[in-house]
Amino acid sequence: MPVSRHAPTAPTGLRRLAGGAGIDAHHHDEHQIVYAACGVLSLTTDRGRWIAPGTQAIWVPAGTVHEHRAYGQTDVHLVGLPLDVNPLGLRAPAVLAVEPLLRELIIEYTRDPDGDRDERDRLLAVLLDRLRHSPRKPVHLPTPHDPRLVAVC
Repeated sequence: MPVSRHAPTAPTGLRRLAGGAGIDAHHHDEHQIVYAACGVLSLTTDRGRWIAPGTQAIWVPAGTVHEHRAYGQTDVHLVGLPLDVNPLGLRAPAVLAVEPLLRELIIEYTRDPDGDRDERDRLLAVLLDRLRHSPRKPVHLPTPHDPRLVAVC
C-alpha cells in the first residue's frame, strides 16, 4: 500500500463517489463502518480486498491502513465509532450482512452528523444492537504474496 495519511477521527456522514473514484490510503484512531447504499465499494489493505454491494457493509478496525474504490456511482455512508465501541469484537476488516432495518439506521444516522445529539445517541444505540446480529460474509480476496501470482494479478 502507498504511504497513508492519518485522520485521527473516523468521519461520519455521506460521500458520493463516481464510478472508479476512491479515497486514498489512510487510517483512523477509531473504528468505522463503511456502507454503500448504492453501487459497490471495495476496501483494500495490505491483507487483501473486501467487496461490499448494497446488502453488505465493511467493518474497518481502528488503525487499519485502507483505501476505498467505487464501482459505479456509489453513495458511501460512513459511521465512525470510538475505540471502546466494538460491538462485534473484530480486530480485522470484515464484510457484514446489512438487513433492511440496519440499512435504514445507517442511512438516517449519516444523514445529519451534526443533528440533535439525543436523537443521534438513540439511533446509534439501536444501530449497534442490530450490528451485533449481522453475520459476517466471506467476500475477501487475500493479497497475493507469491511473485508468480503477484505478476498475474
